[in-house]
Amino acid sequence: MNFSLLPGRITVIVGESGAGKSTLLKALIGLSPPLSGDVYWGEERIDYESERSLAALYRRIGVLYQNSALLNSLTLYENIALPIRIHRPETPRKDEEDRVHEVLGMVGLVGADHKYPFELSGGMRKRAALARSMVLKPEIVFCDEPSAGLDPLTASGLDDLLRALQTSRGMTVVAVTHELRSICRIADRVLLLHGDGIRFDGTLPEMEKSADEYLRSFFLRT
Repeated sequence: MNFSLLPGRITVIVGESGAGKSTLLKALIGLSPPLSGDVYWGEERIDYESERSLAALYRRIGVLYQNSALLNSLTLYENIALPIRIHRPETPRKDEEDRVHEVLGMVGLVGADHKYPFELSGGMRKRAALARSMVLKPEIVFCDEPSAGLDPLTASGLDDLLRALQTSRGMTVVAVTHELRSICRIADRVLLLHGDGIRFDGTLPEMEKSADEYLRSFFLRT
């Protein structure tokens, strides 16, 4: 497969179980090198064996993990501040505090910074994890099944939040999901993985007009 991510847009990666969505995501966020081929950030190839190359990547991206991946032993403030302390330890404490409270406000969690993850609802944990993914002002935010484990109303609210942040702040988002409702609510572009490559790469209106029977059966359930 060969594709480029669109800046300032939400790209959704979909496909059947085993199609390679998680494998692709791990390669894009530096967790696992591709079995063949390369991943480039602009003109620079990501070197998965170089700590320096990966550290540079981690300072430029944010990741919202499927299970939120918050540390229960840390407060919400400490969880969100963790990327700053790891990747930008020279940041003054006042600047750290300002940024943490700023992203808490962006996701509607003002005043919850002293709470622990186990004190939060599933939707609040997802929003907290989204705040952490944005704390370094990343160029791209990657989301792994953002609505997984949420009730329909909470999932819809998270979709609206992602779209609002993308619209108001020009965020570039890449989301892996199997939720058709979420795809229709947030996707500017859809990548459908099938077989040994990309079966479809386009917008929702283009998808709806497609005569591809597999595409229609996957998205439109016809």
